[in-house]
Amino acid sequence: MEAGRIGPNAILQLVDVLERRGEFDLCRSMLEVAGVSRPPRDAGMLPEADCAAVHQALRRLAPGAEGLLAEAGLATGDYILAHRIPKLAQGVLRVLPGFLAAPVLTKAIARHSWTFAGSGEFRVESSRPLVVSVARNPLVAGWGAETPQCSWHAAVFRRLYGRLVWPSVVVKETACCACGDAVCRFEISSG
Repeated sequence: MEAGRIGPNAILQLVDVLERRGEFDLCRSMLEVAGVSRPPRDAGMLPEADCAAVHQALRRLAPGAEGLLAEAGLATGDYILAHRIPKLAQGVLRVLPGFLAAPVLTKAIARHSWTFAGSGEFRVESSRPLVVSVARNPLVAGWGAETPQCSWHAAVFRRLYGRLVWPSVVVKETACCACGDAVCRFEISSG
């Protein structure tokens, strides 16, 4: 594990969302304000500060930033399903009842949490109900808000649990480092 780095989809999928929507000027401005170059498709892990700068630049520039970040999170989940979780494992998870599939998927997410939590600390707080958290979440580090800001993380969880465990999954962020909380906390339920 390399501290301080996050998977490139934190930026790549956001750039793709903006371009699919025809928001080329917003995309260019976002990267410029963040001081980050567009990573190549085959980019490895990126500095978490770059990923945070891009997410925060979008929040400063676009009133609907959280919706765009959520769309990018869903696309990141799709990427993970297409390229990172073997099809056989996906098939097994889909046929298992949720109370068995959820802990298996959660353990896999925990093992790979460094890819989205960077130097933050991912933790499974509870299995029933399923509650996970990221302490020192680098994507909102230094950002202040009155409402939870981690729509990208919530959307990634929604896509993975929705496709593999509970089709009607509900993911709710109940605490956020950007609001002054100690962790970004996500409650994940069958809906």
